[in-house]
Amino acid sequence: MASVPYPFTAVVGMDDMRLSLLLNAVSPGIGGVLVRGEKGTAKSTLVRSLAALLPAMDVVPGCRFSCAPEAPDPGCPDGPHEAAPGVRRPTRLVELPVGASEDRLVGALDIERALSEGVKAFEPGLLARAHRGILYVDEVNLLHDHLVDLLLDAAAMGASHVEREGVSVRHAARFLLVGTMNPEEGELRPQLLDRFGLTVEVAASRDPEQRVEVVRRRLAYDDDPVGFAARWAGDEAALRERIAAARDLLPHVRLGDGALRRIAATCAAFEVDGMRADIVMARTATALAAWAGRTDVAVEDVRRAALLALPHRRRRSPFDAPGLDEDRLDEVLEQAGGDDEPEPDPQGPGDGGPDGGGPDGGGPGDGGPDGDGGPGGGVPPQPAGREAETAPEPDAAPETDALPEPQGDRPEAEPSPAAGAAPRPGAGPAGEQSPVGAAEPFRARVLTVPGVGDGAAGRRSRARTEHGRTTGARRPRGALTRLHLAATVQAAAPHQRARGRSGAGLVVRRDDLRQAVREGREGNLVLFAVDASGSMAARQRMGAVKGAVLSLLLDAYQRRDKVGLVTFRGRDAELVLPPTSSVDAAAARLERLPTGGRTPLAAGLLKAREVLRVERLRDPARRPLLVVVTDGRATGGPEPLRLAARAAGLHAADGTASVVVDCEAGHVRLGLAAGLARDLGGTAVTLDELRADAIAGLVKDVRSTRRAA
Repeated sequence: MASVPYPFTAVVGMDDMRLSLLLNAVSPGIGGVLVRGEKGTAKSTLVRSLAALLPAMDVVPGCRFSCAPEAPDPGCPDGPHEAAPGVRRPTRLVELPVGASEDRLVGALDIERALSEGVKAFEPGLLARAHRGILYVDEVNLLHDHLVDLLLDAAAMGASHVEREGVSVRHAARFLLVGTMNPEEGELRPQLLDRFGLTVEVAASRDPEQRVEVVRRRLAYDDDPVGFAARWAGDEAALRERIAAARDLLPHVRLGDGALRRIAATCAAFEVDGMRADIVMARTATALAAWAGRTDVAVEDVRRAALLALPHRRRRSPFDAPGLDEDRLDEVLEQAGGDDEPEPDPQGPGDGGPDGGGPDGGGPGDGGPDGDGGPGGGVPPQPAGREAETAPEPDAAPETDALPEPQGDRPEAEPSPAAGAAPRPGAGPAGEQSPVGAAEPFRARVLTVPGVGDGAAGRRSRARTEHGRTTGARRPRGALTRLHLAATVQAAAPHQRARGRSGAGLVVRRDDLRQAVREGREGNLVLFAVDASGSMAARQRMGAVKGAVLSLLLDAYQRRDKVGLVTFRGRDAELVLPPTSSVDAAAARLERLPTGGRTPLAAGLLKAREVLRVERLRDPARRPLLVVVTDGRATGGPEPLRLAARAAGLHAADGTASVVVDCEAGHVRLGLAAGLARDLGGTAVTLDELRADAIAGLVKDVRSTRRAA
């Protein structure tokens, strides 16, 4: 890996992302940036190159917590600091690995010295190192929940607290939080989403010419990083000067009442929660004006601030796509009125617009290095990413070899248009029917895996975790993370005389230390096996089934599960979505799911078993939960029900926890789904029983009946 970072100004396109990073460099109070986008779009490259543009800072000599000499932290663990000239060093970019431990993030206390000597021996973590700098989290959506909680606390309070059995250390931790993520791998918790001031979506350009330019620059950098950086040094220096000038101008920018009214009206019209959005929009609009070299906030600044600060705050569920209706935004800004903001002067400083272009707009071929970017100190506004890749493969076409379902295998007939029902959409080949929409999701009852596991922290099944209620103590395996104080004292007490204890302090040896055993909740792998055959294809029923699966997907998102989706119809089963943390990807595949054909139940169960076998090898600690959504019918081939029972028995022999969602409808019920649940060694629930409020609703009905009587 090259030691010279890729120049910020050499990245092709990525205008919104570059602008968001630069605005945070001008006004750190905005609160950071979340970058959402496909892999290979230079997200990490651009973030890492930002640090080189930020001005150097003065720090107290020898302070591990980067205290400012003019205003050192009075509670600094390395303090108190005496008045002395500071040492100048570059702004740090600190990267938080997804698999980092809690001690690595917040720091570690030497418990043995704290107990025996009363000394707060503290080793700072990444939060201390990131103070007054940039904290970068790549794949932030994959970060463990307990680390997310610590980040939230530090971001909210500007300080980090480390507590270990009554021993407490606090230090300042104010940083620019930048996160990147691929939405296909899962979404972020709403609390962490709201902590990011701005969010941007990035995607690789589909323009061949711009992709050529991306490759040309990347190859030139890989061949000679030093020479490549030198060719862009002038643009980097000009951009660095512009950041400094915007920082100096920022305190003098006026945010008029008209701009404030527009900000408040916009946040209210788009129904964002809380007041953080209003504050972030105000700071962003002010930074935009300073970046353009103006001292008054214009209407366009408010509009651009809304597009950056509001999309991620409008999501109500993981199935909602982030975004903002720009026509609605323009309407709200116009209705809010207020004419005290001057329009931006097209001939004034920063006339390339808030994207940071030079005086000529700075497009490709404008005279900079590699034929791109002018020397005006701006950011060339090309609309492509640097590390682009080919467009994703489209979803596989629905199988066309499905056989027509025998009429006797369908418990209810399709309503005909003559009966007043909606016309049936066109059927696909061999009896395949077009997808139907899902019914409204509901709050689903909690489905859990029996026993106590050791999987990743989550909110579904019982597990031994680092967080939760204390259930016992044991000798530590490796580094001590959670001290069980009573057990440690009990282990050390019998040896005090032999160890020559003479004072009040307890003489503790490493062998005395005991790790607290805690029980919390884990996330599971929830694998859905959905029957999409003709027997399930009655349109009202399939809509209800999809609504039920969406409800379970929403529950899986809230409980930090991985999800996968297997469907079976026609002649075979298909893995529609390999196990992932992205429940919205599962919802999208489910929405497009066609139905029709025979019911290869055994094939669906065997495909699910193969998926679970592979996942056990990849992540043996994550326990699976198989959710089979079917009416229990099986057709096609000799003795289909017997084959399905044998396949279910294999899951039972593997010890896989399973639930069968019984979708059978009509007055005459065969009870096949309940029999399948017995073969699986699991339980069966009906669609109605899947609702968390089913029992509460039943109680209400009984009470109302009694009152009427």
